Amino acid sequence: MAKKKSEKKEAWMRIVVGIVSGIILDIWGALIFILAVLNWIITVFSGKRDRGVANFCEYWSSEMYRYLRYMTFATNQRPFPFSEMVRLNKFER
Repeated sequence: MAKKKSEKKEAWMRIVVGIVSGIILDIWGALIFILAVLNWIITVFSGKRDRGVANFCEYWSSEMYRYLRYMTFATNQRPFPFSEMVRLNKFER
């Protein structure tokens, strides 16, 4: 019975998490788009990617993945800002 109540509470919490994390990730996504274009320009002219920009973009990708998994009930691990930010992959050359 306690687990059922816990799942119900977590389902209601997804509304709050969805709104707050969704707004943050949406604003962050616009910044990522600008940085992706900037990184593309840097790559075209210099011949190599900017590691810092790529790593920053990877954090957004990882958090967006965690957000979607949480919102579709695939996991109960809450996304940023309700838990620590993680990067799922490392920068590859």
